[in-house]
Amino acid sequence: ALLIWQAKTGIESQKRRFCECFNCLSHSRFNRRSRQLLQLIYQIRQEMNKKVDLNGQFLIIDSFPVPVCQPIRNYRAKIFRGYANIGYKATKKIYFYGFKVHAIVSDDGYILDYVVTKASVHDARETVELI
Repeated sequence: ALLIWQAKTGIESQKRRFCECFNCLSHSRFNRRSRQLLQLIYQIRQEMNKKVDLNGQFLIIDSFPVPVCQPIRNYRAKIFRGYANIGYKATKKIYFYGFKVHAIVSDDGYILDYVVTKASVHDARETVELI
């Protein structure tokens, strides 16, 4: 319920806003409980996707970077070693270390599916899996 409330109200920072709203709920406890619900949330989203009528609509596939450090530390970063790597952000013409999120969205803004990959994975490689 708190995850839905957070999305509905547009709260991005759990730590500050949750501590203000719920004095009895710690940030770390909320995160642990949220991680336990990830599989259930994924199943709910898949069932909701089955009910969406996509006849005649356009589907948009795009990606965005999720850097985990500043570009100056790209080659020295040890966090997520083996999971993350260096990718290129063409719009800003910079290299970044981290991940890339590939998403498929209907033309009315409904997120149908997403995949988190290493930063170096090109959008075309993930298109088949998303469709």
